[in-house]
Amino acid sequence: MKPLVLIPSRLAATRLPNKPLADIAGDPMIVHVWRRACEADIGPVAIATDAEEIAEVVTKAGAQVVMTSANHTTGSDRIHEALQKLDPAREYDVVVNVQGDLPTIDPKAIAASIQPLDDTAVSIATLVAEIKVDEERSNPNVVKMVGTKLFAPNRYRALYFTRATAPYGDGPLYHHIGLYAYRRMALERFVTMSPSQLEIREKLEQLRAIEAGMRIDAMVVDDVPLGVDTPADLERARQIIAERQTAK
Repeated sequence: MKPLVLIPSRLAATRLPNKPLADIAGDPMIVHVWRRACEADIGPVAIATDAEEIAEVVTKAGAQVVMTSANHTTGSDRIHEALQKLDPAREYDVVVNVQGDLPTIDPKAIAASIQPLDDTAVSIATLVAEIKVDEERSNPNVVKMVGTKLFAPNRYRALYFTRATAPYGDGPLYHHIGLYAYRRMALERFVTMSPSQLEIREKLEQLRAIEAGMRIDAMVVDDVPLGVDTPADLERARQIIAERQTAK
């Protein structure tokens, strides 16, 4: 495999305006995400954005930037355009999509995301973590993966993703982490397909791939990275990163 890591980023967030530029320990949030992706050390890292403000701050930090259309509705569409611009010679065969609002993500989790793609039957790989807080089991904002355990350590084949509490009965539930490693051909196929019925119903983009027969495998990681969507999330991220810097 030859992976390329892309971080889609835009300013149009309703709950936390200008989110990628929010200051965390003296640097914009998007710079922290870029650093975590670089620390994963699995391949080159670039930011895909339509905002000159984002491009300016990440370029100043030393990151590579690809300017993309402002008309994309999903991160998958944005990274597909960025991939075409960055690699027209098709040197890279795996694309890792790291969300730009995960400043505390463990670089080891990013690195783990590509492991299922060693199996040629797998089109897309992702991450999950076991739910340990009871209230998350029924929270529709916590997406659950329903999967079957494989012989490979800490790995599942994903059968479904849902906002409901599933599967039924005793046993662990798994919180889906929205980071994806695509085979290049899988990403190219994915962005040409129309939203599927279950995708629209659950409001979960990955169901489009499953409905089309594409195999998604998930690696289990220790915890869920903090996604920054609200001012309270931002304060928590600031606290976590400050604690990490103090511990160094």
